[in-house]
Amino acid sequence: MSDVGDVGALAARFFPAASDACPTFVEDSGWQPIVDGVDYFRELTELLDRVGPGDGLYIASYSADPDLDLTGRNERPFTDILAEKAADGADVRVVLSAAEYSGGVPWLPFGPFRANVVAARAMRDWRPTTRDVAEPPLLKNVLLDWSGPVLGSNHQKLVVFCLGGVVTAFVGGLDLLPSRWDASPHDRLRLRQYRWGWHDAAARLTGPAAERVHEVFRSRWENAAKLPPRFIAKVIPRRYFTFPRGGITVINPPDAPPTVPPIAAQPPQPTTGVALRVLRSYAPWRVYRRMGWRRLRTPVVVRTGTHEVYDTLITAIRAARRYIYLEDQYFHESPGGNRHFELFGELRAAAERGVKVILVGSGRRDPADGGDSTVRPVITGDLRRHVIRKLPPAARLNVVMYRVRDLTVHTKLMLIDDVFASIGSANFFSRSMVGTDSELTCAMVTTGSAVTDLRVRLWAEHLRTPVVPELADLDTALGIWRREWLAPGQAPDTWRRAGAPEGFAPTEQVLLAARYSRWARR
Repeated sequence: MSDVGDVGALAARFFPAASDACPTFVEDSGWQPIVDGVDYFRELTELLDRVGPGDGLYIASYSADPDLDLTGRNERPFTDILAEKAADGADVRVVLSAAEYSGGVPWLPFGPFRANVVAARAMRDWRPTTRDVAEPPLLKNVLLDWSGPVLGSNHQKLVVFCLGGVVTAFVGGLDLLPSRWDASPHDRLRLRQYRWGWHDAAARLTGPAAERVHEVFRSRWENAAKLPPRFIAKVIPRRYFTFPRGGITVINPPDAPPTVPPIAAQPPQPTTGVALRVLRSYAPWRVYRRMGWRRLRTPVVVRTGTHEVYDTLITAIRAARRYIYLEDQYFHESPGGNRHFELFGELRAAAERGVKVILVGSGRRDPADGGDSTVRPVITGDLRRHVIRKLPPAARLNVVMYRVRDLTVHTKLMLIDDVFASIGSANFFSRSMVGTDSELTCAMVTTGSAVTDLRVRLWAEHLRTPVVPELADLDTALGIWRREWLAPGQAPDTWRRAGAPEGFAPTEQVLLAARYSRWARR
């Protein structure tokens, strides 16, 4: 008997057993996907304009540029608005990611952490242009979080608004950087001499699920506020120092507020046929050294780690019947991962039982990753070794990988069978699953059309075509990715030329089918 019409049955099928640490929000929380940075920043701007005295605004970001203008007009930095709101009496807090070593030595060129130290200093010193203040309003309200494994980072990206007691939260992959201000057809950015685009996504949550995100931020803030001095500064108790250009820098203010004000329980937001989970990923707690050994852990991180993202994704993949669609920046493993938390085996098992596995990745690297920006349309070595080679020849046709020309695909998104979706900060590789990088992801199941609508929007964007009715018909739409997946009786040139189906009118061809190797052709 089908469970598609029963959200409780869908939740039981796609989610692991609920617990107090990871509850399921059934038909009481709102979920809205947001595709690409222009729409995301527009939503942040609309809510930021409404922040007033007594409200709260809480941001945790992997990286941030204090000079970012959320409107894309390069007129007023969002930090100026944050400082203004704080000066008027709003509780504004920002947590930026740092790392065990590179975050404490800002001139080391490791990822965004040097920039985050500089950004934190700029935000703390910022005086709003619209207010006359004696002290910078954000002086004590910007922290660097360097907790976690040596090779890891705090990769969560979240924004929480508490407006008049009503909480709205955003979870996704978007950092507060100018390069994220982009939208389809992704032709507004340039990377040196190359065309470049940035594709990303987030989810907007309301109701009790949004309250859950607020709790994640509260834990992050209170953890960062009590971090002990680093080994490079242990001779100066209660302060964190390093020596970049410009002299001594205070890494975190010693008198930062130690707690985040509590919020009222959020009333249910009736959402028929939708069940949500807010998922975390943390590595096992660590022991830090300061004049001897000192234990440090947050209350939500147990000795064995927190793996809610991994547990949910493997449950959802095992429940797949028709297709699994993945957009991600990385379809390969990286240092800091753990083979016991890899997802390749789950994808292989799904393909072997006939599920269509579709992977969409970048055609241009994130500049932060270094090296040549161009990504060849080749299936990654880990996918070849751990998925394709281990499949029977017939089942290999159930796996396809595409790259999008001139685009950094930064989404961390999974869709399954038009009933399950996950959007967040967790990448596909195991370092996100095991918690080497702390992560936050939202997963949902629905008996309605929300996942279908999101799939149609994404596939139309990658095809660079107006939406046509056939995109909503899964039997027809799967033929986009492989000719053999077209339903019986459909014309073999469907999706291969303009007008097939009617209304299909791509403005350019950017989807590149990845080959098995740089020499072989499929």
